[in-house]
Amino acid sequence: MGKVYLVGAGPGDPGLLTVSGMDILKRADAVVYDRLVSDSLLSYCHENCEKIFVGKESGYHPIEQEEITKILIDKATRLPVVVRLKGGNPFVFGRGAEEAMALKEAGIEFEIIPGITSGLSAPIYSGIPITHRGLITQCVLVTAHESPEKSGAQVEWDKLAKLRNTTLLIYMGASRIGRICSELIKYGMDPSTPAAVIENGTLPEQRTITARLDGLTREFKSHAFHAPAIIMISPTVALRDRIIQHEVESWTLAGGLL
Repeated sequence: MGKVYLVGAGPGDPGLLTVSGMDILKRADAVVYDRLVSDSLLSYCHENCEKIFVGKESGYHPIEQEEITKILIDKATRLPVVVRLKGGNPFVFGRGAEEAMALKEAGIEFEIIPGITSGLSAPIYSGIPITHRGLITQCVLVTAHESPEKSGAQVEWDKLAKLRNTTLLIYMGASRIGRICSELIKYGMDPSTPAAVIENGTLPEQRTITARLDGLTREFKSHAFHAPAIIMISPTVALRDRIIQHEVESWTLAGGLL
């Protein structure tokens, strides 16, 4: 019986994979990997490693979660080291907990190796602080893509709108950005609150737009932004112009230009 490693691949930049994650990849006999995982990470695998793509995107799930779990269990019964390589951090909106519980139930030994989550890295690559002394006292991670199996929505936009001195980092919200902004404003958030969208965070093609909350959707559409993207709503967005070191167009900044 083998062992499964649930490894966070980070947000996209292959340089953000942890040392522990790289060491396990080098030993892997099989790697089950997601769509947003950098292909260059697979170069760490030895030549006989089996690579299994199980990528999903919004509205298109060629391999459902239950089948992915079956693949992990099957490979672990026949191979010593199986890696489940997941974008970001497996336990931050990554369904890693579901896989871990299924492996435990099946009697499969596993280990979790965390990764850097996109919400806490994409803004930094764009020159936007997550927190700032005297300005932000809390940070909230939110998913805008809730499970259809839930009896109702669990994101309480009315309560989030009333938070002060807070950074909101919203995952999987590109297709719902208009509703997100309008809900927050409807429930009392100041329309002039600084906001940003970071597309393809930490990758060479990363782009960033900043705007007031009430103008963010318009900017998003006018620059044809799309998923994957992190929506950030925070007073710290206004600090970006004081941090970036290179003259770039206001809506784009690739990692490494800071």
